[in-house]
Amino acid sequence: MKSVILWADDEIDLLKPHIMFLTAKGYEVITANSGSDALSHVAERHVDLVILDENMPGLSGLDVLTRIKQSWPHLPVIMITKSEEEDIMDQAIGGKIADYLIKPVNPNQILLSIKKTLDSGRLVAARTSTSYREEFGRITSQINDSYTLADWKELYRRIVYWQMELDSAADIAPLLESQTEEANAAFGKFVRRNYEKWLSANVAEAPLMSHNLLRRKVTPMVADGKRPWLIVVDNFRLDQWLTLKPLLSAEFTFADEELYCSILPTATQYARNAIFSGLLPEEIASRYPALWIDEDSPESKNLNEAPLIDGLIERMRQPWKFSYHKINDSEACRKLAERVADYAGNDFNVAVINFIDMLSHARTENHAVRELASTDAAYRSITGSWFRHSPALTLFSRIAATCAPIVLTTDHGTIRVDTPVKIVADRFTSTGLRYKVGKNMDYDPRKVYEIKRPKAYGLPAPNLSSAYIFATGRDFFVYPNNYNHFVQHFTDTFQHGGISLEEMLVPVVTLRPK
Repeated sequence: MKSVILWADDEIDLLKPHIMFLTAKGYEVITANSGSDALSHVAERHVDLVILDENMPGLSGLDVLTRIKQSWPHLPVIMITKSEEEDIMDQAIGGKIADYLIKPVNPNQILLSIKKTLDSGRLVAARTSTSYREEFGRITSQINDSYTLADWKELYRRIVYWQMELDSAADIAPLLESQTEEANAAFGKFVRRNYEKWLSANVAEAPLMSHNLLRRKVTPMVADGKRPWLIVVDNFRLDQWLTLKPLLSAEFTFADEELYCSILPTATQYARNAIFSGLLPEEIASRYPALWIDEDSPESKNLNEAPLIDGLIERMRQPWKFSYHKINDSEACRKLAERVADYAGNDFNVAVINFIDMLSHARTENHAVRELASTDAAYRSITGSWFRHSPALTLFSRIAATCAPIVLTTDHGTIRVDTPVKIVADRFTSTGLRYKVGKNMDYDPRKVYEIKRPKAYGLPAPNLSSAYIFATGRDFFVYPNNYNHFVQHFTDTFQHGGISLEEMLVPVVTLRPK
């Protein structure tokens, strides 16, 4: 179907060569020789685009633009003018024009402007799909040739780039999803081969992980007197960070954008406690038994984060003063934003924001939320919408006003699961869908990553025979009892605790106020 263009100019007869050119390019062009005629055309028939001359007798181009936007706000308008006055340009741009051209214009200039306005989405999508098809083979080779954690970080960045580029490309999405699953299968094998070595490596060679994150990323800034804020957004993935990044770019530069590796299990009790303590979970349990809550305890597993930070500072023999804030709702975030200046004298400050984790869990339990966040793209979109309209953005802005840097990170990511793996275990086994802690568990060892010596992996053992198992890829654990019910309930939900690129390779970014 041809796009319909309305061209309004009081000298429209002189523009016949341009109109014939556009007609030959497949557009239907209707004309008007005044602003009032143009408005009548728009009111009476379908129009895809309006080209307006700015200087017409009677209603000027700016007048017509204003009236069009009042009644048809989504109708794109290109303005053509002889004037180079900056004030007219500002008024036109403020009136939400699609493009602004200065006479004399040649037909190809107009064609380019029309294509940018009407066809850019389609052309970009087509070109992006073509580019990904060209890239497909290179990514497959990179999956097979990734031998180090740095290789996997680079590959994951590349995959996330294409996930976000292909958000609306339904034709190519299944191919990318298949390739992502292939990457996760290979990454799971890589973690099995190397995870124990990462934990036992000396300080200089150990990769950036949960338990050394503060010492490498935060405490050096504290020692330099920079008074940073550490903001931990629970359950926060790389793609979600890239969604929020443009919203922060007006007030911050991004001095340091990295991925670090969350410890296993990729669950708050383990990973976030490791961040704040600077210790692996087994070390927390042995050094600070009163601060470690076992899996089978009904208590919340993250009630002792501030004392764990105290323990880290004490072991470093530093006199640092800090504040700690857990944000579970908008009101708590708003109150903290209002008081940011009160904490400017601290050596550092810590805030934990739980919204995204709550969204993830709500999506599992609430059908309406599941519909709203039905895909990874929708999940990203909701994250961006929340941040744009929440007091969290104000919090960042208030911190920027104090000139304090921010280290923004998370404890772990999350993955959308769709493949049930059957296990048998007793009632004392932990309840997570992506990892289990227990004894006498029965499962197919080919489908899990099993740890039978927890202490060698920095994990506490509730019993002498306790073991840990982890799901990989998009698997999740289900018991035989009510199997079909639980498979249906949890399929296509976001879960964490296991091994995947999305859960383990998570962002840590240093934001510096401009």
